[in-house]
Amino acid sequence: MDYKYMAEPYKIKMVEPIAVTTREQREEALKKAGYNTFLLDSEDVYIDLLTDSGTNAMSDNQWAGLMLGDEAYAGSKNFKHLQEAVRELYGFKHVVPTHQGRGAENLLSQIMIKPGDYVPGNMYFTTTRAHQELNGATFRDIIIDEAHDPQNEHPFKGNIDLRKLQDLIDEVGAEKIPYICLAVTVNLAGGQPVAMSNIKDVYALAQKHNIKVMMDATRCVENACFIKQREPGYAHKTIKEIVREMFSYSDGCTMSGKKDGIVNIGGFLALNDDDLYQKATSLVVVYEGMPSYGGMTGRDMEALARGMYESMDYHFISHRLDQVKYLGDRLMAAGIPIVKPVGGHAIFLDAKAFYPQIPQDEFPAQMLAAQLYLQSGVRSMERGIISAGRDKDGNHHYPKLELVRLTIPRRVYTYSHLDVVADSVIDLYKEREKVKGLRFVYEPPVLRFFTARFEPIK
Repeated sequence: MDYKYMAEPYKIKMVEPIAVTTREQREEALKKAGYNTFLLDSEDVYIDLLTDSGTNAMSDNQWAGLMLGDEAYAGSKNFKHLQEAVRELYGFKHVVPTHQGRGAENLLSQIMIKPGDYVPGNMYFTTTRAHQELNGATFRDIIIDEAHDPQNEHPFKGNIDLRKLQDLIDEVGAEKIPYICLAVTVNLAGGQPVAMSNIKDVYALAQKHNIKVMMDATRCVENACFIKQREPGYAHKTIKEIVREMFSYSDGCTMSGKKDGIVNIGGFLALNDDDLYQKATSLVVVYEGMPSYGGMTGRDMEALARGMYESMDYHFISHRLDQVKYLGDRLMAAGIPIVKPVGGHAIFLDAKAFYPQIPQDEFPAQMLAAQLYLQSGVRSMERGIISAGRDKDGNHHYPKLELVRLTIPRRVYTYSHLDVVADSVIDLYKEREKVKGLRFVYEPPVLRFFTARFEPIK
């Protein structure tokens, strides 16, 4: 029996026209952007799968909340609503608002990391690792080996390898590990979840060595839904109950509200430790704003608080995962190489397998993202060697995964839009042997994937 994908648990009350362009227009736009999809103008994009960060559609309830913004410089009532939501849903004592997730990463890195420290995590994320390294730490990947194999169908490929974690503790000493960075889900592994049993075991090992666990909570609701669907003992628990249990095995989190918070801007750092909270409030004034608004307006804090509650609805989150699954199933049925199993927020095309003739240092994923835009006006994102950047000696990091991310915003596109995406990828795959790689025209020193420029190798 065929899988039945859940229909949209919402109705459309407002629409936004999107551009329908010709191939000639797209060729011109891509050259102007230096073959970097980040540098394309949105008005030249048909279906925008660059990211699910801040590109979501807010509900009528959230829009109503914007009209109740208390824009007081200090003591905003909307901050109290956000604080109440974080305490009820996540269980943390303290909340420090920030303009988005990387603002929280900056605060956490500065208040906890000393030069010479090591921060272990279940695969790097670009901005997270950048903040850790800028503050003098070395990142160590301690994710399970299965996460680096796109064809491995382990149901919880985001899990931390406890042996790798213990080996690092034995090697450098617990005093040089300020915290473990535990992402739920793991973006660059393909949106892969972490099992509750693994979260619990990591926390127990960390407590044994007096090391804190700090979660990247950006897509924690997706992770909770995977736990409900895949892990024994959780099928009858609510998403809210699962999320609350997940965070009970941690000491704090960074949160980009632009994903599972279903808003266009905003985030926070949440903590239980009083001393760390005091340090964070002292620093947030320097970089963001008063501790009661950080980098957010009152109306945005209200929308985020309401969005966090909405995200706990099982109908919302199961439909969200079904949309991703639908696109993945269509591509797998056509023999397209993707990361398996299908993750929570995106489909990840395996560019190494898609374009095996292109060496990794000629950027097959970057070229695949460019070709997809040329083919149909669909914008996607490279997640491979360009995103991985260079080491301290200036050499490329060579990640095992060379991927193109097709990221689905929440409550924005329909299954028909995803059919267009699938058809475009399938057509490209039929012509894959003809494609060559790219080379740099401009390479920035940090987070190069945002602003680098390329040209085709002829």
